[in-house]
Amino acid sequence: MRIVIGAPGNGASLKDELKLQLEADDRVSAVIDLSTANITYPQVSFQAAQSILDGNADRGILVCGTGVGTAIAASKVDGVRAATAHDLVTVRGSIENYDAQLLCMGQNVIAPVEAKALVDVWLDLRHDPASNYGQRLDEIAAYEAQ
Repeated sequence: MRIVIGAPGNGASLKDELKLQLEADDRVSAVIDLSTANITYPQVSFQAAQSILDGNADRGILVCGTGVGTAIAASKVDGVRAATAHDLVTVRGSIENYDAQLLCMGQNVIAPVEAKALVDVWLDLRHDPASNYGQRLDEIAAYEAQ
């Protein structure tokens, strides 16, 4: 799996720890870091979402202070779903139910050890389009197409 990762300054520390974890994981074939010294959370979010749409990455992780700003910005890119998740229930739901391509986390909200454990689970999660949630995603896509 190819993972795009990025963070503005207020998410860089956790992003760096998650990047090291991903680079050492056999399930991950590539880690693409979009972070730069002065990048803003909207810029990195738009770039990560576009990387997924362009087929350069399969999924992504964005880190800011709370995970909320990156999720809002990334979700503005048509065809991309981003979810803020800091516990097992929301991480699982982000993929299994909502097929979110981007996981957003907050460096000020979650400890690195917990974030790493959730990312480990996240890498194995898959969405079933035949589930009831698959129908809901079709409903959302139809609305977006209007």
